[in-house]
Amino acid sequence: MVRPVVTIRDVAREAGVSVATVSRALNGHANVAEPVRKQVEAVAQRLRYSPHGAARSLSSRSTQTIGVVLPDLHGEFFSELIRGIGAGARARRKHMLLSSYHGDPEQQAAALRAMRGRVDGLLVMSPFADQPGFLEENLPPLPAVLVNTHQAEPAWPAFEVDNHAGAMAMTAHLLALGHRRIAFIAGPEHNYDAQERLRGFREAIAAHPGASGCEYPGDFDEASGHRAGQAILAAGERPQAVFAANDMMALGCLYAFAQAGVRVPQDIALAGFDDIPLARFVHPSLTTMRVSIAQLGGRAVERLLDQIEAGADVAGPASGEVADRHVLAPELVVRASSGGPEHPASGTGPG
Repeated sequence: MVRPVVTIRDVAREAGVSVATVSRALNGHANVAEPVRKQVEAVAQRLRYSPHGAARSLSSRSTQTIGVVLPDLHGEFFSELIRGIGAGARARRKHMLLSSYHGDPEQQAAALRAMRGRVDGLLVMSPFADQPGFLEENLPPLPAVLVNTHQAEPAWPAFEVDNHAGAMAMTAHLLALGHRRIAFIAGPEHNYDAQERLRGFREAIAAHPGASGCEYPGDFDEASGHRAGQAILAAGERPQAVFAANDMMALGCLYAFAQAGVRVPQDIALAGFDDIPLARFVHPSLTTMRVSIAQLGGRAVERLLDQIEAGADVAGPASGEVADRHVLAPELVVRASSGGPEHPASGTGPG
């Protein structure tokens, strides 16, 4: 069940003080004794209370703003996602309130709760959604749409990339080029996208007789790709190809190879995932799986705004309805780095 809304009166009653004292304590006023302030703050935290952010919205019942809570803001993936969300919001004359939590569950929980009263609905990307009760306890009672977020039971509308199928397609491409020893640079251990890409790689390798795969840790950034590239070169037997779970790590790996005088694709083939804008401008240009990241954000915000403007009831487990799920299929884009012909799988020319 979705948790009931906790009000300032609940905090006051639990702390044994007046509503005015709670307000002064939580707003940092000096005329509150320190023991009382600490007591009020402790009760507010225990009850998961967040003050309403926009008083004016309480009367109009609309902030004309959507909230976006993401695990990070660094990197081209998030830049493209935010670009798509922002464009969709502007097209509907809405504002966007953005927050990130850098992979910490408590920070994300606080970011979600803090959105209450500030926004009309939420777009959320969370690696913690499969933890029992996490979203139910922390999502405000607002319309919400999930992006690239795994749900054990589909309770909220969701938009996601078919990462598993994309990773299988890329691995199959490398195998079709004759590469049998393939290294995989994985993403963050608790990231759902990374888990699905690793699963797709493993299944494609297991299904191909004579193929072998080795795995290296990564964190979806250039530095971890660079470290993985150095580790790959230091290994006893070099792989014939490297598949990085995202383009940023592939670019870091490419730099490590260039520093060591290892040629791509002549000595080692290389591929990534996402097709960030930079992928086509490096040398050699990067073979990758194209994900329409901006489109992903745009479609998700359209779904959310439709829900808000229709005055629909809050989605979630308490609604009793089966939430819709939209899966975007990535596209194989073959460029120079894998050693194959430089054409996308769709045959539309270089990406």
